[in-house]
Amino acid sequence: MTYTLAKIDEHLAWAAHDKPAAGVLIARVLGEEAAHKLEHRIARRIAYSTLPEQKTLEVFDWAFQPKLDKALVLELARLDFVRRKDDLVVTGKSGTGKSHILQGIGLKACQQQMRVRYARCVDLLDDLYAGLADGTYPKRLHRWASVDLLIIDDVGLGQVKKREGEPTAAHTLYDLIDRRHAKLSTAVTSNIELSAWGRYLGDVTLTVAILDRLAMHAVRIDIDGPSFRKHVGDERAKKQGRKLPSDSTRDARG
Repeated sequence: MTYTLAKIDEHLAWAAHDKPAAGVLIARVLGEEAAHKLEHRIARRIAYSTLPEQKTLEVFDWAFQPKLDKALVLELARLDFVRRKDDLVVTGKSGTGKSHILQGIGLKACQQQMRVRYARCVDLLDDLYAGLADGTYPKRLHRWASVDLLIIDDVGLGQVKKREGEPTAAHTLYDLIDRRHAKLSTAVTSNIELSAWGRYLGDVTLTVAILDRLAMHAVRIDIDGPSFRKHVGDERAKKQGRKLPSDSTRDARG
C-alpha cells in the first residue's frame, strides 16, 4: 500500500471536505491503489518488451494507405490471434507502416498485461549468436521463445553476419520459430518477398521449414502502397524550397 500511504493526506483532505460514507472512502482508496499497481505492471511490460517507440494505431495515417484493410488491423489489435496462438506476417516495401502496425499491436498487448518482446531480425540473430559465443544460447533462446507475443521486425533489412563454423541465420531462426510454433504467437514484418528469405538467411531448405510453420496458422497482410517516410521527406523538402530528385534518380540510388 505504498501508493496509498503516499496519498494519505489527499484522501484525508477529501474525506474531511466531502464527508463520504465509509464504504465510498474505502472504495476510492482501494480503487486508486489498484489502478496504480496496474499502471506500474503495464509500464514494466512495456519496458521488458523493448519496443523502440510507443506507437499507437490511433495515430496511424489510414488515409495514406487506402489499400490497407483497416478493419482487419483493428481486429488484430483485439489480440484474439495471440490468444489463439496464431502468427502474423506483414510484408511490404520500406516506409509503408509495417513496423508501426506491429508496434501498435505490441503496445496493446502490453496494456493487456501480455508478455511481449520486440527485436529487429538482425538484432535478434546477433543476440542468439552472442549466446553461442558465451555459452548462454539455451537461456537466450528460452527468453525469446517463452513470451506471449514475439515481434520480429524488418526481415530483409540489414546485413545478416555470416560466421564461419557457426549455424546459419536460418538454422538459428528455425530453432526459435519451431519452439514457438502452435504454442505462442509470432508477428513478423518483411521488407523482401518471402521467396527471398532463403538467400537472405543463408539456407533455403531451413527457410522453407520456417515459412511452413509461420504460414500454417498465420494472418497475412501485404501493404501495397507508398512510403510514408518518403512522403514526409518530400513535403519537408518542398517547404524548404529544395528541388526533389526525379524518380529515375531515386531508382538509381536504390
